[in-house]
Amino acid sequence: MLYPLPVVMVSVADKNGKYNIITIAWAGTVCTNPPMVSISVRPERYSFDILRDSGEFVVNLTSKELVYAADYCGVKSGRDVDKFKELGLTPLPASVVKAPVIGESPVNLECKVTQLIPLGSHTMFLAEVVAVHAEQKYMDEKGKFHLEQAEPVVYSHGAYLLCGRQLGTFGCSVRRRTERKK
Repeated sequence: MLYPLPVVMVSVADKNGKYNIITIAWAGTVCTNPPMVSISVRPERYSFDILRDSGEFVVNLTSKELVYAADYCGVKSGRDVDKFKELGLTPLPASVVKAPVIGESPVNLECKVTQLIPLGSHTMFLAEVVAVHAEQKYMDEKGKFHLEQAEPVVYSHGAYLLCGRQLGTFGCSVRRRTERKK
């Protein structure tokens, strides 16, 4: 019941250079220094062996424009279809890993696996983020990234939900209390 979750498209490349995309909702940040993320994948999924064997992947954040693609990549198998081709997505070279970044994604995190943890129905891939790419049109003049402008999507109980409305900032609870005392 820990919902909603980020819905991300994870791109991979096998040893022959064939690309695939798998949609993951079991994903998250696990550490700041070094920057690390986790994704959890069922062993029977087509991308599981590619992830395990290559030890690399790219987390591509999804936006409102990518909801159809995210769903498609979660229900169609790379065994049967070239998802990049079918969806008209652009595989771009990553700067560090062999897996491609999805050109239409507002943020791409290149990752190298550091540990696999079998957990039951899923195996968790812990990975260090080795490079980050953010679409320039969401950067302001001060260099701050505004993901809310990309209309990010989350997943909850079978539904894709739009998010992005700011309700506060880090430390707002303390600032409000301080402001009331004045």
